[in-house]
Amino acid sequence: MQGTSAPPTDDSALVAALRAGDEGAFAELIDAHGASLLRVAMSYVPSRAVAEEVVQETWLAVLSGLDSFEGRSSLKTWVFRILTNRAITRGTRERRTVPFSSLAGPEEDGEAMDADRFLPASHDRWPGHWALGPTRWRTPEEGLLAGETREVIVGAIDVLPSAQRAVITLRDIEGWPSAEVCEVLELSEGNQRVLLHRARARVRTAVEQHLGPVATV
Repeated sequence: MQGTSAPPTDDSALVAALRAGDEGAFAELIDAHGASLLRVAMSYVPSRAVAEEVVQETWLAVLSGLDSFEGRSSLKTWVFRILTNRAITRGTRERRTVPFSSLAGPEEDGEAMDADRFLPASHDRWPGHWALGPTRWRTPEEGLLAGETREVIVGAIDVLPSAQRAVITLRDIEGWPSAEVCEVLELSEGNQRVLLHRARARVRTAVEQHLGPVATV
């Protein structure tokens, strides 16, 4: 790598800077996506240490493969595809993952939660999010911001099947739109929706068990 320059503001400028060996551009890319890459990698592998290795391998692959990047997808999508492919391979080697197709079908354990427990896809602010919270979700001290409850949520996500965990990580933690998640994980919209619903249902169940039953009116 060579010297630094002002951070590029779009994919084409960023890619050009990366190809020119701009250390500042590479640092910008790491700052923008490093933490997210680690979270997604942890969906597939058994430990943070292994996930960190996968992320490092991904960055090396990005640097070595820049000349092959054609811009048919966003740079972010391209980077995350490299990450997920490597994480799936590593996770399979560690015997911790199964194919996405086997997780999206009806044979998966557990029942989905009733649709009316979630806001509709057409909701203007929170499409697909929980419509009702347990009765004790009243204050930050008692509700979702409480450290103990956060641990319950993190713990529930940690034990999800790999596909569900990857989808809920990108949708609800990273805030990605469904189209980008489908592109990166190579899922149909229908499969992505099923995986997200099942993941949210399992997390919801864990939170309800921790905080108490849902209020009824």
